[in-house]
Amino acid sequence: MTIIRIGLDTSKHVFQLHGVDGSEQPVLRRQVRRSEMAKFFAKLPATRIGLEACGASHYWARVLGGLGHEVVLMPPQYIKPYVKRGKNDAIDAAAICEAMSRPGMRFVAVKSAESQAGLMVLRVRDLLVKQRTALINAIRGHAAEFGVSAAKGPVKVAELLHRAHAEAAKVPAPALEMLRLLAGQLDAIETRLTTLEAQLIGVHKANPTSQCLATIPGVGPIGAVSFALRVPDPKAFRSGRHLAAWLGLTPKENSTAGRHRPGRISRQGDANLRRLLVLGATAVIRCARPGRASPWLLHLLARRPKKLAAVALANKMARIIWAMMVSGETYRRPQQA
Repeated sequence: MTIIRIGLDTSKHVFQLHGVDGSEQPVLRRQVRRSEMAKFFAKLPATRIGLEACGASHYWARVLGGLGHEVVLMPPQYIKPYVKRGKNDAIDAAAICEAMSRPGMRFVAVKSAESQAGLMVLRVRDLLVKQRTALINAIRGHAAEFGVSAAKGPVKVAELLHRAHAEAAKVPAPALEMLRLLAGQLDAIETRLTTLEAQLIGVHKANPTSQCLATIPGVGPIGAVSFALRVPDPKAFRSGRHLAAWLGLTPKENSTAGRHRPGRISRQGDANLRRLLVLGATAVIRCARPGRASPWLLHLLARRPKKLAAVALANKMARIIWAMMVSGETYRRPQQA
């Protein structure tokens, strides 16, 4: 019995395996506990193993690759069409095994442990930013119950708390105690965010690709580090348009009978990278002036709303990022016609 490939459906404790031989007949259908995974695959001859790109999949790809196997990761949405009727672990493993055999299947690059550690810093920062926003909204909401308000923005929270503690506000003591509790949590998160951002700036300065990308208008150190870590192999994309499509910045297709009907952007792929590009494009549009912005952007703003122009500019920025990551060149401003 020669197994040519194995589809592996991961879970928390029990993993499902589905292997086929040279005639595409199933010859391996079994469950393996998490603690027995390394021992089981160490006994198998080197083969091709497919996994769904999900939580802990990069770890198992590194473990199985270290045992001599060829491991490929696939996006879940590309495996779904091969799932037959019903839904269980055995059917999912069979679908993974079938999907990895398709010649046109697209695979996800396996990330190193160091790359995942850098991405974890970015994700923790995003989580702390969300918690900070939630705390600020809670402070504002509770203060508004007693008629205390202040201007918008995180920097105005201190002024809001000062007004709440004033005698004229007549805020009860228990409410002031809760506001102080929330303010303490907010200060702790601000301290942690300052530490994380300093760490990310250090990563940015040590990464040549990140420094190169930061020369693009609208791409700051956080965005540059994010692209350098999340797109380790830009040559996996055939062109800049494919990178923009992977980020969900290209229109959906609803064409038929020779009629081209592009719709709204697909919003597929990495939402964090897409958000950073759109925010950076919005900042560029806010400062767009004749002589400072490109003629293309000025003509686009004259014909289209700013939000639509921001998405179009984000699409263009994604293509520029791909070209710079492939060539290694720094950003060059477009020449005036």
